Amino acid sequence: MSDTHADVSRETDLADTPIAHAAATAVRVLGGRAGELPRPPRTRLLTVANQKGGVGKTTSTVNLAAALAFHGLRVLVVDLDPQGNASTALGVPHQAGTPSVYEVLVDGVPLGTVVHEVAEVPGLLAVPATIDLAGAEIELVSLVARESRLRRALDAYLADRPEPLDYVLIDCPPSLGLLTVNAMVAAEEVLIPIQCEYYALEGLGQLIRNVDLVRAHLNPRLHVSTILLTMFDGRTRLAAQVAEEVRTHFGDRVLRTAIPRSVRVSEAPGYAQTVMTYDPGSSGALSYLEAARELARQTPLHPEDPA
Repeated sequence: MSDTHADVSRETDLADTPIAHAAATAVRVLGGRAGELPRPPRTRLLTVANQKGGVGKTTSTVNLAAALAFHGLRVLVVDLDPQGNASTALGVPHQAGTPSVYEVLVDGVPLGTVVHEVAEVPGLLAVPATIDLAGAEIELVSLVARESRLRRALDAYLADRPEPLDYVLIDCPPSLGLLTVNAMVAAEEVLIPIQCEYYALEGLGQLIRNVDLVRAHLNPRLHVSTILLTMFDGRTRLAAQVAEEVRTHFGDRVLRTAIPRSVRVSEAPGYAQTVMTYDPGSSGALSYLEAARELARQTPLHPEDPA
């Protein structure tokens, strides 16, 4: 074989490697060419909830939102966690005193006045949370319609927009208090991240019961539409066993794509970024891109719809 033919052969082989595919995907994402996804017929409102901490809830919220936006969809993230981690990852200001979701819930400020554009992700908007939100649970107790204040603000904001949003993702605190109830009343779908580790299903029954209570008394359209497996380590038998158990419990609601453990995903918030911009060719970014595609192609049933 001539040197020219050998060089062409080597280039062809390299083009088919996983690294080459990841690099090509990174170039497309950063160039705004991740491809189009179908727009939902109306805004999909999802609460991302799990009262267990450390399951990848905030990480999944911001990275799914960024992945959907890179596919050309219009997305809003509402940070309802006083820690403000979603705000940090999206690079929006959330120091104490910044107008935030706190003023929306407690003072009735219009939601549109606290919405920020996410600089590095066209089409992605965010409502920040500040440390002031830590006292909102107590302050909400005495307010009229305390469970539905976020829903009213969100409904008014969506009605006033010149163009509709495709997705609203609400990041909840790791608890089942009034902030999480506000998120569930405002949404129609619940997305639950579940880590592929021991005790993965611990406490999940209480979360499902809370969803059922909110549906029965406050929001009849609320339902668990999506389960996302996170922190998946394919080298361990435990991860496969947990994934199988979750799929047995929840069936088609579990996305086929599992999010792997990834150092790059963990590093990204330290640079005020999602992994989609920090390292779009990493395994974590590629997994969130695929999970976003699955999410966008869902046709989730409403509770009253026939199975």
